[in-house]
Amino acid sequence: MYSFMNDYSEGAHPRVLELLMKANLEQNTGYGEDTHTAKAKEYIKKWMNKEDVDIHFIPGGTQTNLLVISSFLKSYQCVIAADTGHINVHETGAIEATGHKVVAMPCMDGKLTPAIIQAALDHHTDEHMVQPKMVYISNSTELGTIYTKAELAAIHHICKANGLLLFMDGARMGSALTCKANDLELSDIAELVDVFYIGGTKNGALLGEALIICKEELKADFRYSIKQRGALMAKGFVVGIQFEALFQDNLFFELGAHANEMAQEIASILSKNGYSFYAEPITNQLFPILPNALLAKLEKEFLFSVQKKIDDDNSAIRFVTSWATTAKSVEALHEFFNNYIK
Repeated sequence: MYSFMNDYSEGAHPRVLELLMKANLEQNTGYGEDTHTAKAKEYIKKWMNKEDVDIHFIPGGTQTNLLVISSFLKSYQCVIAADTGHINVHETGAIEATGHKVVAMPCMDGKLTPAIIQAALDHHTDEHMVQPKMVYISNSTELGTIYTKAELAAIHHICKANGLLLFMDGARMGSALTCKANDLELSDIAELVDVFYIGGTKNGALLGEALIICKEELKADFRYSIKQRGALMAKGFVVGIQFEALFQDNLFFELGAHANEMAQEIASILSKNGYSFYAEPITNQLFPILPNALLAKLEKEFLFSVQKKIDDDNSAIRFVTSWATTAKSVEALHEFFNNYIK
């Protein structure tokens, strides 16, 4: 069986493991105050070309989203998100459990726009409703689409005009920044959003996300929130070492580019066989629309997930590639479709 189920099935890239092994018997300071974590922060700041940010390493994406939203919103405030957003669909009500409502807005391609944000604002008019205070976006989105620099700038503008915090979920940032359609740099994101994170879990690390706080007013006492929410790891250096390995050179971006390259090869195979896509195939998440009769055969050889039923005969499925996806697995998929068409 070849798996295209997700981009976190494998452990970690060998260079990450190599640095972990090299540092394994060191005696490090705890709670992220070690030299490896300091180096990782230094490297990330260099890639962003920005020094005046705070960086914290958090174990996982859901925990990062929960931390940011619960820490920066008052009890009566809410967060605006796309209806497909991870905080709305795949986090078991984690945000709502902190007392904050997710205002989920319908989006065609997984992306918010200024008009959609304005519609949410227009609907929440007074103190009898929750007060919108934050906008949550994902890059890449849950449908594999990305935000261009112009789109992000437009969202930045409406957020600034309305006193909204802008938070970017970067669980798949590696794939977003290295796809051919992208025109954003890390430095652009650091200038246009208030807080964001760079995902390691889905791009070559064993675990961990690098949370970057750009807005000065949000920085104070954040470690208290991390500790209170159970995310301040005694062995924080374990994540620090991994991000040190990912950002001391071009590795993080190489891994994202590889996942995209494998995905584009699969997209080409599907397109050549006449299949369309539920969302434009840009990054490492692909959503081809396939006949249900084909899926019954496909699932005997490959792991994938079903995204949405299109009609009685067809469904959109999700293929996900990763830093570890092999040419052999893509070739096996190619062979499957060749044999099916015959």
